[in-house]
Amino acid sequence: MNALSNAEQNELRPDEAAGLTIGELADRTGVSAATLRVWETRYGFPVPHRLPSGHRRYPESLVATVQTVVANRDGGVRLDVAIRHVLAGTDAPLSGGGEPAVSTGGAHARRAEPPSVFARLRRSHPHLAAQRLRKSTLIGLSWAIEDEFCARSHRAHVFGSFQLQRHYAAAEQRWTDLARTTASTFVFADFPRELATTELPYLVPLAADHPMRREWTVVCDSADLPAALSAWELPGQHDVPDRDRLFEAMWTVEPVAVRDAARVCAAIAADAGVLGAAGVVADLESPPDARPDPMLATSLFNRVLAYVDHPHRR
Repeated sequence: MNALSNAEQNELRPDEAAGLTIGELADRTGVSAATLRVWETRYGFPVPHRLPSGHRRYPESLVATVQTVVANRDGGVRLDVAIRHVLAGTDAPLSGGGEPAVSTGGAHARRAEPPSVFARLRRSHPHLAAQRLRKSTLIGLSWAIEDEFCARSHRAHVFGSFQLQRHYAAAEQRWTDLARTTASTFVFADFPRELATTELPYLVPLAADHPMRREWTVVCDSADLPAALSAWELPGQHDVPDRDRLFEAMWTVEPVAVRDAARVCAAIAADAGVLGAAGVVADLESPPDARPDPMLATSLFNRVLAYVDHPHRR
């Protein structure tokens, strides 16, 4: 697919000819080719060698460097800080505050669970394909999961992240209705701490630098219809109309993947001190005992098609 012509091969040194294509770098690191291009434009990293044809080639050593950036970012470090760190020529891991991480062990050890649903799914379930979707498509997909779940499934743990409180305001009635039949429902956004509620749905305040503030998440952990959607907005879209903004998204109905996503959400809620979250963390410790109903999965898929094709149909 990215094969070099004979002329190009003759013009290259052996190490250049053996360089990785952007697709190969993406496969080796778990960072999509589209995201690598955005990083190059926005942050000047990773810097490719350009062939006469204009194709990018990357040295093998860059795999570990990109993985270091990803590990630091997934650990709570801002992406720009993580990139500046590796560009400075150091591979030491960073803490969430941007300082080298120190493991103290015992009860005070740093949580191994990444505070990000998208990061957990990408790390633990690399077979899940990440797709570039417009915000309008994500809205339809979210509505389909929420509505199908509300109509079919009960007594489950449900989580949703909205980044901003004003985004949640438009969906508040939907999530209030959804919470009436769930075991627990948690909503994440930049809520003031004084808004913490004692009834469903529980509001989880997120700090400005929390990784979940950049994510779009819907997770429904249930026995008959597990589903998880997670996406993060690609940077550099300040001049793009709202409904056309692009996200890198993945979704799944696999019970183990959904349970992993739910565990991340519950841990974040517990860390924020939200009522009932510690009990949900305990409930989710065991492996999922889910037996997804193929008919329900088909019904969900059909609803997805209808909502995405007709985004205003509800």
